[in-house]
Amino acid sequence: MNLPLITQIARTHLLSRMKQTVVASLGVTFGIAMFIFMISFVTGVNELLEETTLSATSHIHIFNDIESDRPTILDEVLPANSLKVVHHQRPKKEKQNLRNAFQILNILQSDSRVLGVSPLLSSQVFYNYGSTEINGVIAGVDILEEHKLFQIGDKIIAGKMENLLSSNNGILMGKGLAEKLNAKLNDRVSITTPAGVRMLLTIVGIFQTGITQIDQTKSYANLSTVQNILQKDSRYITDINLKLKDLNLAKALAVDYQRNFGYRAEDWETANATILVSFTFRNFITYAVVITLLLVAAFGIYNILNMTIYEKMKDIAILKATGFSGSDVTAVFMMQALIIGLAGGILGLLLGFLISYAISRVPFHADTLINIDHMPVKFDSFYYWVGLLFGLVTTSLAGFFPSRKAAQVDPVEIIRGK
Repeated sequence: MNLPLITQIARTHLLSRMKQTVVASLGVTFGIAMFIFMISFVTGVNELLEETTLSATSHIHIFNDIESDRPTILDEVLPANSLKVVHHQRPKKEKQNLRNAFQILNILQSDSRVLGVSPLLSSQVFYNYGSTEINGVIAGVDILEEHKLFQIGDKIIAGKMENLLSSNNGILMGKGLAEKLNAKLNDRVSITTPAGVRMLLTIVGIFQTGITQIDQTKSYANLSTVQNILQKDSRYITDINLKLKDLNLAKALAVDYQRNFGYRAEDWETANATILVSFTFRNFITYAVVITLLLVAAFGIYNILNMTIYEKMKDIAILKATGFSGSDVTAVFMMQALIIGLAGGILGLLLGFLISYAISRVPFHADTLINIDHMPVKFDSFYYWVGLLFGLVTTSLAGFFPSRKAAQVDPVEIIRGK
């Protein structure tokens, strides 16, 4: 096989049928461009939704769980092998705090796998708005540690996160809750706990997470403020939230922490099982649409090259009559297919990038999403390599099968017009 001669013949065929060559190349171009755009845009949207939904979720949540399956008085007075049936067992009154919370915090902070640790004490409260009481939650935290885990400071839309550090009775209030109370920065709000304790708090900041359920019910306060609201001492903590350097370690570490500390440790996958299922289905639909798009483009490319080769039957006959073997003929058209695939693929990558970039510059404003100002598009080089590989493989296959069939035809029959 004379490769330079094969290349020259392939180039001559492509230039002599420029219109067909351009059409075939554009088929590859638009197929790859639409693939790049669709996968970049849909993946960007999916990641935005996942990030927004899971941004308020810790990787591991440690707390004192109320267990219904626990020893009863019958276990103490009856033999171990006797039948004991207890209905409607009620939990005994016990404190919900982590008794050795600060020791656990020190252990977790020294763990090299842990990115951040934040203690938590939350309370259900009623926000008093005239004669109306609005149900909500106040979370007592170390705001600087909480920021490491959930980037609270980035979600502040009025005031500053640091104002909470210098205020004994200050709160950071969700935007939706502030709107319900018709409250603004530096306003004082009255709250009442289920135990009947009333307190006046000052709004030192307003935040917006983009999650309606949080923005309409939640406020942040200093840990000491919530301890005062609940009339607890300074060591009273009920929860610990963790962020890991690698969130994939959460499930295994949660098991270890629960065994070592004796408290319930819930990983983020368990806590968000339902949401993760919806993410899985959405990703499945995304890839199904993209693969369908690629298959449609592949059949279009095949039809174009098949017709191109069919119209060159006389050229094939001449080549075989002048001494070219069937494999040489196949090589000629394979070379044409690779040239079309490479040229169309490169143009497709460029066009796909330009479309994706243009979409990423489109302004996007939503009251519930403050962390984006343009349409979400993910630029990943992996998609571009896949697109180029698809173009080369598709055109190679599209050129191979019809050219192999054409190479087996008797040149005498082609010249006679049969």
